[in-house]
Amino acid sequence: MQITGPGVWGDPKDPDEAVRVLRRAVELGVSFIDTADSYGPFVSEQLIRKALHPYADDLVIATKGGLSRSGPGDWRPLGRPEYLRQQTELSLRHLGLERIDLYQLHRIDPQVPLADQLGELVLLQQEGKIRHIGVSQVSVEQLKEARTHAEIVSVQNLYNLADRSAEDVLDYAEAEGLGFIPWFPIATGELARPGGPLDTFAKQHGATPPSWPSPGCCAAPRRCCRSRAPPASPMSRRTSRRPGSRSATRSSTR
Repeated sequence: MQITGPGVWGDPKDPDEAVRVLRRAVELGVSFIDTADSYGPFVSEQLIRKALHPYADDLVIATKGGLSRSGPGDWRPLGRPEYLRQQTELSLRHLGLERIDLYQLHRIDPQVPLADQLGELVLLQQEGKIRHIGVSQVSVEQLKEARTHAEIVSVQNLYNLADRSAEDVLDYAEAEGLGFIPWFPIATGELARPGGPLDTFAKQHGATPPSWPSPGCCAAPRRCCRSRAPPASPMSRRTSRRPGSRSATRSSTR
């Protein structure tokens, strides 16, 4: 769900409604919330804190860093170690946390060695500021390389019924016991709208499209995280668990 302004930039039109939506999501069973420092920037993290802090013991907040913003719709990889450290510290402050349970490298910066980018996150992990490290929008080869520099527990790639280009990454993640978190899983509602791809697919199989969020839909950072789909769909074939936890419902905020 998008709780920022147009282009994932600035405040939403109705911040109070965004707060109500976040609280209601948790009331309905959401226990894993994924966001990023670049959403707003920082607007999403600040709204999450306003709505939900102090956090319930079983609520996991994940965030990401590594994309800089200059305006609506503008996203630029920035993986300099000092920048990643700065953004992590700011995320801790904006979220009101002493440690981030899952911190993902939002994009690999091709201008900076991956070892340096993940190396800084490992240092932050050793300092107790990050619990788990993940990566986002990577290929299988990039994921394999990332695992040589840090203990990677999750990968977050674009994946939904209309775009399955990350299927090989999903298969690798499942085989290796890594969490797979799809971003844009229902294309901000476009896939699930009446007459849309999910609605059409469901009618073909005599099923009803799920509401969003749907309890028990997915979890992270272990194994795989998916939006639900009708029976026999490849999107319904796997489930996941967070280490030492019950299955969780996930919400991604932008």
